[in-house]
Amino acid sequence: EIEEILVSASLLPITINRSANAITVIDRNQLKNRAVTSVSDLLRDVAGLAVSRSGVQGSQTQIRIRGSEANHLLVLIDGVEANNPSQSDEFNWGTLVASDIERIEIIRGSQSSMLGSDAMAGVVNIITQSAEQPFGIKTFAEAGSFDTQNNGVSVELKNEDFDMRLGISHLQTAGENISRTGPEKDGYENTNVNLKSNWSATDQLHLTFAARQADGINEYDSDGNFDSLIDDQDQVSEFRNVTMRLQAHHSSIDGRWQHQVSVGQSTNDNDEFTLGIPGTATNSTKEQYRLLSSLFWDKQKQRASFLMEREEEEFQQRGAINDYGVFGIYDPNQSRGRNTDSIALEYRADTSKKLTLGVSARYDDNSEFKRGNTARIEVIYQINDHLRLRSAYGTAIKNPTFTERFGFYTNFIGNPSLEPEESVNWELGIDRQFLEGAFSLSATLFNSELDNEIDGNFMDPITYRYTSKNREGSSKRQGIELTTASKLNDVLFFNTSYTYTDSVELDGDNHYADEARRARHTGSLNLSWQAMAEPAH
Repeated sequence: EIEEILVSASLLPITINRSANAITVIDRNQLKNRAVTSVSDLLRDVAGLAVSRSGVQGSQTQIRIRGSEANHLLVLIDGVEANNPSQSDEFNWGTLVASDIERIEIIRGSQSSMLGSDAMAGVVNIITQSAEQPFGIKTFAEAGSFDTQNNGVSVELKNEDFDMRLGISHLQTAGENISRTGPEKDGYENTNVNLKSNWSATDQLHLTFAARQADGINEYDSDGNFDSLIDDQDQVSEFRNVTMRLQAHHSSIDGRWQHQVSVGQSTNDNDEFTLGIPGTATNSTKEQYRLLSSLFWDKQKQRASFLMEREEEEFQQRGAINDYGVFGIYDPNQSRGRNTDSIALEYRADTSKKLTLGVSARYDDNSEFKRGNTARIEVIYQINDHLRLRSAYGTAIKNPTFTERFGFYTNFIGNPSLEPEESVNWELGIDRQFLEGAFSLSATLFNSELDNEIDGNFMDPITYRYTSKNREGSSKRQGIELTTASKLNDVLFFNTSYTYTDSVELDGDNHYADEARRARHTGSLNLSWQAMAEPAH
């Protein structure tokens, strides 16, 4: 049968074969066998994802799904929204190391109807490790080229009702020099602390606390003389990213009623230095308060969920005020905030062993923008144990970022009158297994049309300064994803992925042209071998 793994493609976890999304799950064994230090290196193999890094390891790293913008992808770490409001609502993948991670779920396709604005194109859900044994201590040490070291230790304990795990790791490298002049290498350091605990207070009440902190520096070069070439410059960015969440889950004795109450927070601090002189500093905080109630009936075949959520965001930036003459005064000092109150409804039904229906809708009342409404419907048909069809249609929104509304760059003025981006999207997919599961094939057609797309590089013809504006017309994205997975024998595996993306937008002459930084063809081949077959369970 098509493998059933619980994933977060719904307000409550569901199995892959009951979701219409194209989903990839990377488990701990895959993370271990690939021996990567950065999660973004592993995600390059996932269909539909395009990874771009601006420099050496630790540099600003973006991931786009199906030709969308990098801030259309929502990143969750143990249920906490980790996107950084002070970096255009993007998640900086350059700061995420692979240590202490249990699994990564990549959900392609809009999830705005359940998770809100940042999930316009998809979700990456990162779940960290929990304790597995009564008491244990583990360590690891790695070394490589460029004076790279990766070390860590974890301590865990577990009994019948309680478990706790603490992991600490440190990655550092002397780096490389990517500039065309000068000898300076650009290094990177990242210290990661991860704490996770679970407590079953009663048979019906369970509490979970999770916290993760990444603290480090990355050195980088930039184009200092504006000749489009990278110059050897002594520039350093110090960062600290923290996520934490407390959740209580209660279930009735018969399991028909389930309730979740959670409080989550993410903070991001960035300080820039040039030749040791402090530059711009940013700080952002996002807090979420959620109440989720679900009712099951018809022998657990049908479920309705109701979500109430409040999100509070704050953004601060500090830096020196400079007068650029005709270009105006550059004042980076900003203190901004916004709140969003939301409700969401979801209904899911396994109408038969073969047919699954899902409907969801969300209402967002944002303190800065017009009220937003999003919805999604999906249909999954399991023809037999080895073949299923899936389809989905939905709408999504993406609110303007602090950067786009209150710009703070030289020769750039933000536009506080921006409207949210809106999209309509659909996808059709087929999943097929052959040779008793030894070979599997998945194919997905996708299409998305984006209105009110925000152009953050528009020159005002009156002031000759750059600003942001909502574009007229629609930008369009369509394509196909293909993935295969082959088990050649007990120790040899071969996986492939390919994505064709056609992403276009209207140019100045009102003609459709290819969008920048959107590769039309991406793909990967992965052959893996392990010395011993996995033990039977």
